[in-house]
Amino acid sequence: MAKKNKKNINEMTFLDHLEELRWLLVRSSAAILIGGAIAYLFHDYIFNTIIFGPMKGDFITYQFFCDLANKYDLDKSFCDATLNFSIQNTEIEGQISLLVWTCITAGFIISFPYILLQFWNFISPALYKKEKRNAVKFIVISSLLFFMGVAFGYFVLTPLSLNFLSTFSVSDVIKNDINVNSYIGTVKTTTLATGLVFELPIIIYFLSSLGLVTPAFLREYRKWAYVIILIIAAIVTPPDVISQIIVTIPLVILFEISIFISAFINKKNNKSTTTI
Repeated sequence: MAKKNKKNINEMTFLDHLEELRWLLVRSSAAILIGGAIAYLFHDYIFNTIIFGPMKGDFITYQFFCDLANKYDLDKSFCDATLNFSIQNTEIEGQISLLVWTCITAGFIISFPYILLQFWNFISPALYKKEKRNAVKFIVISSLLFFMGVAFGYFVLTPLSLNFLSTFSVSDVIKNDINVNSYIGTVKTTTLATGLVFELPIIIYFLSSLGLVTPAFLREYRKWAYVIILIIAAIVTPPDVISQIIVTIPLVILFEISIFISAFINKKNNKSTTTI
């Protein structure tokens, strides 16, 4: 059977675009399932070392902040950071469901570069030739930002958040017996959300290219962005300036890079308009 030739974008109907989108979702879902199958082969390591790692007092983040506290005579709460709660499963099928969804989440992380490739293939027909040449740069930079965000979320925000939530108490009468879904949900949400937040420069690039975001808008709301970042840092870190700075700096850098990208795109668009 002969392979069906791909239509030119100018000849494609609305249904043709929907068909392209459907195949994008099918291929991306297949990649996630394959990644999930690979994750299943290492599920013991994923659960015992990665997911439950931040519960242990010898976790690398706690050791780092403990060494920092000892060196500069700061708050030493992380020097004995074994979390003050136990984890329990309350549903008979809970652990099976937990295994499946954790593997799917891991599959999404593993297959993220491929998903980006599918997304690029979907939007590339609407791009200029010179823009299409940036495919490799787009995938590499976006993947790098995502994995950096995942690492930052896992090694920094997750242990800091867990430490804060486990030590917070309204009464000594209350004992923390945490549902395993709640614990793993916190780890997954924090890690994935941070990975996606690190895509901010890429998102700003596309929004600026479409004229939906301007550098003036970002600069206008810069102070509010900084306030939100500082509040988050103050909540999840110990009461010392150095720990708060460690959390704040990457987020501030991301925002400033986004402003620079928006300004670059805005200048480029204005130059093109002037030339025309």
